[in-house]
Amino acid sequence: MRITSWNLLHGLAIPPSDPPASNAELVLRLAHSVKGLESEILGVQEVDYFLERTGSINQVAEIADAMGAQDWAFSPSVIGSPDKDWISPAGIHKRVVTNQDSQADSAYGIGLISKLPVKSWHRLNLRPSPIGIFMVLPVNGKLKRSYLPDHPRSAIACELENGWLIVNTHLSFVPLFNIAQLLKIKRWIKRLPIKDKQKIILMGDLNLPLASIVKGINWNSLARQKTFPSWNPKLQFDYILSQKVASEDVVHIALTHLQVDGISDHLPLSIVVDVD
Repeated sequence: MRITSWNLLHGLAIPPSDPPASNAELVLRLAHSVKGLESEILGVQEVDYFLERTGSINQVAEIADAMGAQDWAFSPSVIGSPDKDWISPAGIHKRVVTNQDSQADSAYGIGLISKLPVKSWHRLNLRPSPIGIFMVLPVNGKLKRSYLPDHPRSAIACELENGWLIVNTHLSFVPLFNIAQLLKIKRWIKRLPIKDKQKIILMGDLNLPLASIVKGINWNSLARQKTFPSWNPKLQFDYILSQKVASEDVVHIALTHLQVDGISDHLPLSIVVDVD
């Protein structure tokens, strides 16, 4: 079972790659990149759901189609675009949007796509940090320092029919606050249906550069690979974790990072899990 985590940056091209000439080309680039990952399970962060800036498409559904996956889910982090005025999810928007249960409002958040049959979906809501931070971001091919307020986050999990539990998340970029979020997710996982600790995977953009903090006491980091920035990786912000009790022969291949059509400021991170 090949599992991949990728902060997609909504498919934004990173120089020297040329931006897509049209929304149709953006879809084709995403499809080509996703096919190249050859994953059964793909957790994506920073994806758009019918936002105008990416052609008013459901990026998670488009990715699922490219993978040949029937089951997908989207978890809105904000309603509207993070580049403009947005509102925090409330009421019906604090749920999991799936291929069987869509919503009308455009949004931005995280997604989970599976080629393997999904038994159930689960979501954990995470409140935003009360303060933001200054960050260096790629703007028009150059790095620019800007102040960013935080926004709500979430974790999304799928219980697979093969007995595995896969969790995807995108944590706050605010130091210490993201550690608190990670601890909350780990506690939440204990309440989910899968009790076999060797069959639990937690992945995502954790915005934490130190593997020792990410792992904590009872978890392993299964893939050690610098993933950010994609054009000259120096830090690992993206992780795939398992419970400490997992034996080494369960995860028998760790893939190196992949360059994917100059898309995103993060590189995807993949592992292969023996499910037999």
